[in-house]
Amino acid sequence: MHKSVLLQEVITAILPKDGGVFVDATFGAGGHSRSLANAIGRTGHLIAFDADETVFSDEQMKKLAELTHFEPIIANFRTAGEKLSQKPGVLIDGAIFDLGLSSTQLEESGRGFTFQKNEPLEMTFQSAPGASDTTAFIVVNEWSEESITTILRGFGEERFARGIAKKILETRKLGSIKTTAELVEIIHESTPGWYQRGKTHFATRTFQAIRMAVNDELGAIEAGIIGVVSHMRPGARIAIISFHSIEDRTVKQLLKRLVAEGQLVAITKKPITASEGELKENPRARSAKLRVAEKCS
Repeated sequence: MHKSVLLQEVITAILPKDGGVFVDATFGAGGHSRSLANAIGRTGHLIAFDADETVFSDEQMKKLAELTHFEPIIANFRTAGEKLSQKPGVLIDGAIFDLGLSSTQLEESGRGFTFQKNEPLEMTFQSAPGASDTTAFIVVNEWSEESITTILRGFGEERFARGIAKKILETRKLGSIKTTAELVEIIHESTPGWYQRGKTHFATRTFQAIRMAVNDELGAIEAGIIGVVSHMRPGARIAIISFHSIEDRTVKQLLKRLVAEGQLVAITKKPITASEGELKENPRARSAKLRVAEKCS
């Protein structure tokens, strides 16, 4: 079962109030939304974004509608600013971005996010990608060796990026690479034994890098945060949870820029991390970092 990371810290940080207007930019399994809905009550307005329409199940919708005025929007959070612009007069009192994938997306989507199952190479957050949408299959089977090497290094910090990319190109000459199991085998053949016996699974960085490239995750983070901040009222807070160094670096630099521009003031000088108690219950929280900022007057 998916557990929302830093749940109490996030809810406390964004100062929820009865009747407020709040945004959950990354609905996922709905954990943050449920706590937020409880905090703002029936007179509140909760707007939730997710590109995957399947997360807004009838059961989820019913529960949240009983707590507050709940408005789901099926869209990637990169378009949050544009979607909010379509709601004249709406000003946000607080927003949450949880940049981690939910365990449901990883384990149950069937789209190839996890190397622990043999699934089609998709890795897109969209439940029904169109013909023109980028997928992991396209990255692995059509991108150049140089492009694959670049994303493995840049998005995955993969030390064996060059060898993995070279092996991918050699393999696809014999036929399309269609499944996660095929990709895992390629990575296995491209990395040394000591790397494969490490604490982190040898395919982790490659899968992360391809997923980030498929969904343009860093571009989405910047566009989404800027879009939401532009619709926040003075004093409203934004809380952002990242799960790896590349995400956190992007968030840190963006918030620093918005502070320098006079749009935000930093609330957290250093990121908030999980307590020992939470780490015992949810080891996934170990890499989570929460940064909080407030809209200037």
